[in-house]
Amino acid sequence: MTHTILLTAPYMLPFLDRFVPILEGYGLEVIIPEVHERGVLERLEESEILHYAGQFDATICGDDRYTPRALEACAPRLKVISKWGTGIDSIDKPACARLGIQIRNTPNAFTLPVADTVMGYILAFARRQPWMDRAMKAGEWQKIPGRSLSECTLGVIGVGNCGKAVLRRAAAFGMELLGTDIVPIAPDFLAEFRVQMTSLEELLARADFVSLNADLNPTSHHLLNAHTLAQMKPTAILINSARGPLVDEPALIAALQTAQIGGAALDVFEVEPLPLTSPLLKMDNVMLAPHNANSSPAAWERVHWSTIRNLLEGLGIAAKF
Repeated sequence: MTHTILLTAPYMLPFLDRFVPILEGYGLEVIIPEVHERGVLERLEESEILHYAGQFDATICGDDRYTPRALEACAPRLKVISKWGTGIDSIDKPACARLGIQIRNTPNAFTLPVADTVMGYILAFARRQPWMDRAMKAGEWQKIPGRSLSECTLGVIGVGNCGKAVLRRAAAFGMELLGTDIVPIAPDFLAEFRVQMTSLEELLARADFVSLNADLNPTSHHLLNAHTLAQMKPTAILINSARGPLVDEPALIAALQTAQIGGAALDVFEVEPLPLTSPLLKMDNVMLAPHNANSSPAAWERVHWSTIRNLLEGLGIAAKF
C-alpha cells in the first residue's frame, strides 16, 4: 500500500535532495507545499492545511496549525503527525485523540543549544559586550558598567529539561538560583545545584534575570503579562527561548518602553516571523533572534532522523536506519 505524506518541516525543506529519496525508498509519495511569506516557510496556517486535506496519510511538520477544523478535514485519511522537534502546542491534542490521529515528536531535542543560548544572553546583558562593541565601532571609548554573574540572581520558570540545563550552567558561574514549576522537582537536583523553588511572584521580585523555559499550554499562555511584568525588578532582564505566547507581547513592549523592566532577549514571538512594524526592532535594550535557539547541526541531524523514524513507525513501517 502506498502512503502519501505532506512534508512541511522548515529545517528539512532545504535538504529535500537528502530526505525525499529516503522517504520514496519506503514507498511513500511526498507532497511539498509552496514556499511563502518572505521566502521562508515557517508553518502552514489552518487555511493552507485545508487546501491539502484528504490528500495525505501522514505529515512531517513544524509548527503547522493543526486546529480541530483542519484535523477533522484531514481525517479519516490522516493517521500520523510527526512533529520535527519537541513542542506540539500548535497541534490540537484532544481533537487528535478523538479522531485517532497519532502525534509523535522528539522530546529533549534541543536542550543543550537552548540552554547555551540563554547563558549567552545572560552574559551579554551582564557584561554588556554588544553595547560596548557598538560604541567602539561608532568611535566612542565608552566604559559601560557590567556585573559579575556571581552578583546576580537567576529565576527559571519551568524546571524541565531545558530549565535544568540552564540552571546547571548558571550554577557554574556562582549565580543565586530560583525556580518555579507546577510539578515537583527532584530534591537531589535542587540540592546539588542549590536551587530554591519558590512562587512565581517571589521569583519575579528577586531575579535579575528571568528565563522562560515552560511549555505552552492553557495554564501558561500569557504567563508574563502586565500584572506579572510589574512584579519584576526595574533592572531585570526577561529571556524567552521557549514559546512566544508565554508573553503578552504588547504588555512587554509597554514595560520596556516605560523602563518598568531593564530589557529583554527574545528568540520567539507571538507572531512569527516578527512583523517589521514591531517596536521591538527599534529598542536598544532588546536582543532579538529569529526562533533560532535550537541551532545545532548535530541536534538537527538527530531530529531529522528521529522525525522520519517516528513517521515510519506510526505508519507501521520498520525503519532500516
